[in-house]
Amino acid sequence: MSQMPEMPEMPEMPEMPEMPEMPKCLQCGNGGMTRMSVSMKFPTATLFTTLLLASGCGDDSNPLAPSLGIPFSATDITVGTGSTAVAGKTVRVYYTGWLYSTTATGNKGTQFDANLSGLGFQFLLGSGGVIKGWDQGVEGMKVGGKRRLIIPPELGYGTAGSGNVIPGNATLIFEIELLAVAG
Repeated sequence: MSQMPEMPEMPEMPEMPEMPEMPKCLQCGNGGMTRMSVSMKFPTATLFTTLLLASGCGDDSNPLAPSLGIPFSATDITVGTGSTAVAGKTVRVYYTGWLYSTTATGNKGTQFDANLSGLGFQFLLGSGGVIKGWDQGVEGMKVGGKRRLIIPPELGYGTAGSGNVIPGNATLIFEIELLAVAG
């Protein structure tokens, strides 16, 4: 078996000039850069900048931010007593939707939509006519019940987002009240 040749020693890299102030979208809430303190040389600085841009800072308004990694959850606020919502039935709901925020009270960031009056919003449960998180989260509710859904991007609007209201990779919070089940 032949032996691998010895690798030559790498030359020392020159010191990097002072880096300019990072734009706000690359800063974390404390004004720093993700609580990292690093003395960098050129290749390390390039790698660090690439990783910082790819990972985001946890700023929930950054449309390029990665998913927060928060799992789907459905929590009953009020348990209803009426008919049960099952796939294949038409349901009517009132709802409010917020962008998930790690810093807002109740994690309710910017409210992006609501329907809290009139007949509400109607859809065929389990048909794919709404985001997957709604099909999963509304199923099993009883009329008169209210449920809080936390919906990760893969069960919401994914990497594309929705218009200029819901950024890509957004985790969403909905509070949904089941008004009726028919069909």
